[in-house]
Amino acid sequence: MSATLTPSVAAVSRETLDDEAPPIVDGPSPDLGTVGHVSRETNGAASSAGPTTSNRTTDDSEERAAIAASIPGADAHTPLAQAVAEDARKRITLSGRSVPRPARTRVLTVANQKGGVGKTTTTVNVAGALAQAGSTVLVVDLDPQGNASTALGIDHHSEVPSVYDVLVDGVEIEDVVQPCPDIPNLVCAPATIDLAGAEIELVSLVARETRLQKAIAGYVERRTAAGERLDYVLVDCPPSLGLLTVNAFVAASEVFIPIQCEYYALEGLSQLLKNIELIRSHLNPALHVSTILLTMHDARTRLSAQVADEVRSHFGRETLRATVPRSVRISEAPSHGQTVMTYDPNSSGALCYLEAAVELAERGAPETEDNR
Repeated sequence: MSATLTPSVAAVSRETLDDEAPPIVDGPSPDLGTVGHVSRETNGAASSAGPTTSNRTTDDSEERAAIAASIPGADAHTPLAQAVAEDARKRITLSGRSVPRPARTRVLTVANQKGGVGKTTTTVNVAGALAQAGSTVLVVDLDPQGNASTALGIDHHSEVPSVYDVLVDGVEIEDVVQPCPDIPNLVCAPATIDLAGAEIELVSLVARETRLQKAIAGYVERRTAAGERLDYVLVDCPPSLGLLTVNAFVAASEVFIPIQCEYYALEGLSQLLKNIELIRSHLNPALHVSTILLTMHDARTRLSAQVADEVRSHFGRETLRATVPRSVRISEAPSHGQTVMTYDPNSSGALCYLEAAVELAERGAPETEDNR
């Protein structure tokens, strides 16, 4: 696809929300144009009361849709009522339902060279939502900061076996994974501060770019042989394009890109696509951008709306319909060693991540009568 992104966005004034509640895109890299300034915007999320999940595919979709459709609508003059009604519809439609299993293990690298766009937050919350819906999920924390490990309640101090041992010493992943204490079916290979030195140590090692790929492939094969097939592997990358990120790209077949609805995050997309193309050309021909998720989205602001329109116009097939708003509950959850899916499962942020996870799962589901 040949695309030129030329957003022209007016300046946005400060607004503060009340505390509530498979090929890569072809063609030259996009020119991302000029976008105006935007100030910080914050919103909260609703109260918590955890939904019940099931490991079986529910067959009450039509009944749920009918109940959701019966909720009275609200117009643009009552934005709070509109938001409450939308959250109620999502809660009725999504809470407690399971998702179809993929035909084979899907390995997704969650990447964006821009920091602060929601990579780790997206990784842990989508993983949590998928696991709650009955999928088996592995999160590989490849960021030396270890934030994904923190959010999943996983120990990752320097003495803990970690991804560093897998990459540098050849330790098997099953020897370092830990189960998430709050969510069954979810395990994590943690990161420790030792991983910060792995970039240098990997340089002199044999097959330095494929070490994570071999480790994950072996782990998936052994689990399948034991009758415990893994449905998803999500790799949380650091905000850089070093050897750790290269290992993640080589290990995966899909790239999952969170994009903050602001200009700086959009600007880095061109360089990211160029690097993905280089990896695909020289190391991993199967690699492609399969999923884009818009994060920190505020539909009330012109900038968010125009960035979203630009992304959807050029990457419509890859961009999820679901968007994730700025949410206080999403930001608070890691301080409690939890994802927002368990910290406040009825908040707007949790419902949006659940919606994104369901859409992600349905896109990769095999075309059978049960999944159509």
